[in-house]
Amino acid sequence: MIVSGSTSQSFAAALAGATGLDLAAVEYDRFPDGELRAAVPEFGADRAVVVASTASSDAHLELLQLQDAVREAGASEVVTVLPYMGYARQDQAFSDGEPVSARAVARAVSTSTDRVVTVNPHETAVCDFFDVPTEAVDAAGRLATALPGDLADPLFLSPDAGAIDLAETVRDAHGEGATDYFEKSRDYDTGEVAVEPSDAPVADRDVVLVDDIVATGSTMAEAVAHLTDRGAARVVVTCVHPLFAGNAGTKLRRAGVDRLVGTDTIEGPLSAVSAAPAVAERI
Repeated sequence: MIVSGSTSQSFAAALAGATGLDLAAVEYDRFPDGELRAAVPEFGADRAVVVASTASSDAHLELLQLQDAVREAGASEVVTVLPYMGYARQDQAFSDGEPVSARAVARAVSTSTDRVVTVNPHETAVCDFFDVPTEAVDAAGRLATALPGDLADPLFLSPDAGAIDLAETVRDAHGEGATDYFEKSRDYDTGEVAVEPSDAPVADRDVVLVDDIVATGSTMAEAVAHLTDRGAARVVVTCVHPLFAGNAGTKLRRAGVDRLVGTDTIEGPLSAVSAAPAVAERI
């Protein structure tokens, strides 16, 4: 049975549809003192697929409770699906005394599961932090299904060289177009990111920006501004994980974005396509 965390109910339903597995009833409660309670009162299966995006600390705790609940209910095998793995970008100690938060989270999740499947972590190396077999699934190709059907001489751009494979995946799924990337540099003292425009011609072309995650939107908005200044016909921003914290969406719209497209790894108004079919092939 598929067991959904409260943050991933649409994704879990899509995964149930793609796999033919039953969707378990789940209860989510909060006690007066603020403590959480996630329960599966009617669970009755040997195998549990627990699905939870951990975009908040509450979601992390709820996931641990659900893993424990299905074990308590008799599941002999637990597969944990993390459509979005919180803290995955904190994959090293950036200064003395800091934790490797991705490692701490991975170890906690590993205690009550037999296997983990996650979607497009910022660095696939975080899979090594888990104490159980862990696989990273690439769902970027799913973004192509939500692109406009009339893209003109499209150029698929990633915000840096490290994400060029995502741009190529979306381009390949779309079926045509060129790929390129922006040069990006970060000042680790101030946290500011500078983006230098690509040399690829963009005038009168439709440009699709592709990244794994959009959080504050600042770097992406700067890239969009460069493209519109250079005469791009339309700019579409796509990402696997549409976190869009604060006013990220407004920043991008003001920069000149024509369309914003994300998957349902983080469920919200920009979840134009489901990443569940990519995960279904692995479970």
